[in-house]
Amino acid sequence: MPYVNIKITREGATADQKAELIAGVTELLRRVLDKNPATTVVVIEEVETDNWGVGGEQVTQRRKRGL
Repeated sequence: MPYVNIKITREGATADQKAELIAGVTELLRRVLDKNPATTVVVIEEVETDNWGVGGEQVTQRRKRGL
């Protein structure tokens, strides 16, 4: 039973986009690894940008600088 955890920053991914990610990852595992879609679990976690760091700083601060 594959378990995939996708973490993204909470910046407005729509329900449709998340559904597409779930369907796409499930299909990729079916196609590449012959995994059963009925037992494939995909979880999307959205993290506030204050809680996500890149290069030693919060994503919130990077976004303010246009990065």
